[in-house]
Amino acid sequence: MIARIITVGLAEAGETQGAVERAVARALAGEGVRVSSLALVDEDEAALETVLAPALDQPGLVVLLAPPGGSEGDVVRRVLARLAGVRLVLSERMLRFLEEDHARRGRALPRRLERLALLPQGAQMWMTSGEGPSAAGWVLEARSALVAVLPLEAPDLPGLVDQHLRPAARERVAASGVAVARVLRTAGLGPADAEERLGAWLGKEGPVTVSCAVVDGEVWVRLLARAQFRALAEAALTEAEPPVRAALGVDCYGVDGQSLEEAVGALLRERGLAVSTAESCTGGLVAHRLTNIPGSSRYVERGVVVYSNEAKEELLGVPRDLLKAHGAVSAPVAEAMVRGVCRVGHTACGVAITGIAGPDGGSAEKPVGTVFIAVASPAGVEVRRFLFPGGRVAVKWQSAQAALDMLRRALSSP
Repeated sequence: MIARIITVGLAEAGETQGAVERAVARALAGEGVRVSSLALVDEDEAALETVLAPALDQPGLVVLLAPPGGSEGDVVRRVLARLAGVRLVLSERMLRFLEEDHARRGRALPRRLERLALLPQGAQMWMTSGEGPSAAGWVLEARSALVAVLPLEAPDLPGLVDQHLRPAARERVAASGVAVARVLRTAGLGPADAEERLGAWLGKEGPVTVSCAVVDGEVWVRLLARAQFRALAEAALTEAEPPVRAALGVDCYGVDGQSLEEAVGALLRERGLAVSTAESCTGGLVAHRLTNIPGSSRYVERGVVVYSNEAKEELLGVPRDLLKAHGAVSAPVAEAMVRGVCRVGHTACGVAITGIAGPDGGSAEKPVGTVFIAVASPAGVEVRRFLFPGGRVAVKWQSAQAALDMLRRALSSP
């Protein structure tokens, strides 16, 4: 089955929108739905109609992402109702949701916002369940397609995707057979190397197809099994996965939604170890990613941001002579940083990063993107030099990724 994702509204936060669209696409891929197009449309009825009308005439799924209020939401309602040939009618359930949502924030729903409870006739409302902030979307059968309208800026958009969009996609797929997907996530592996290792499977027809994609700097390998029944598809996937995993080897760190920081956290828990971090150019990104995982307090002891030479000296005990002799961005300083943070944190594991994220500060000897990463584990201390491409944000992300992967590999070794 094919899905199309349309984002309405040219917001300034383009990177945030792109992240949301990628997350939705990954969720659909996990249900065996291929995303054929991504579109970004201004909050203009004619522009949206131009993109949406042909999508409704093709069997499949259309996901519309738009802020729940404001002009973007109004445009989506009006255009979709017109294309589906139905009227906008009051949804009592949506009205109650809006009233309760405003009441939780200590204010009444303004009369001018009651229009947000108008939905195309026949639309079914989606709401998240459970603790925490809720979110509301809606779904409509329009012509040949199922259209899901999701609030772009809702705090619990992932809840709507997991509780409603994925099951809806699963049902659509089941109507034309069953597809079961599994994603093997890798780190430290380039696209060319991945394709070379997987040459026996890539592009080959069969009950299970194998493909590669680069996502956030990682190579993800997707195995997609299709069959008449789910049990047959799962059996084919179970048979095909082991040889593909073996070809990826230690570069494969997780499956489906497991992140690199989750994999590192699991290894730390299994071995009863804790980690401390000392970061310069990444500004605490490694600690941020590690502590995003629930339960990380069991294995993250502390993290320090030591941007200046003085901070490296005072907080980690890096010798001043070492800094003068080699410079803050150097292998000896990275090693001293990781040893220092392990000492003050009383941990067997540590991560230290020092580098030049740019756009200034580079030289012929140490150009922008030069990063030294040191990792300590029970196996000892390893220091590596990297030269990462891209701008400041890209260098910081790649540095954190490489540091987490170095720690993962150290913890995975016998």
